[in-house]
Amino acid sequence: MRGRLILVVGPSGAGKDTLIQGARRTLAADSRFAFPRRRITRPPDPNGENHVEISEGEYEAMAETGGYCLHWRAHGLCYGLPAAIADDLANGVNVVANVSRAVVSEARRRLDPVHVIQVEASPELLVQRLATRGRESTVEQRLRLDREAALIPEGIGATRFV
Repeated sequence: MRGRLILVVGPSGAGKDTLIQGARRTLAADSRFAFPRRRITRPPDPNGENHVEISEGEYEAMAETGGYCLHWRAHGLCYGLPAAIADDLANGVNVVANVSRAVVSEARRRLDPVHVIQVEASPELLVQRLATRGRESTVEQRLRLDREAALIPEGIGATRFV
């Protein structure tokens, strides 16, 4: 039986990484679940997501050679999920990953079954969390918050966390 791709989506600061970390801890001994580390063109942050830092050149090379199962650009950064998750899914492992809403349709076309967990938070809380994070200037934070969010395509099962 094929594994399910569980995509955690939502605006920056909504709590996606916190939700994923909790699930990872809870399911640590359960081999039916995998939590791949994203590749991101951003330095690691001890208080943030446990990702693999890559250069833009490394990102481009991996994208060109099929090193990613899904990849995208957002907010001036490059993001990718390793191609190995396709093997996990084929072997019945459920894969949980933080992705951009912009790649949900592609994931559904290529990697079904897909389930979306949409994490939401009030605008006030998002402002507070982005400021506390301190990774971006006030202008960059505002651009993140003002960006029109990609919609979850119709027909895709989604669970909302508010």
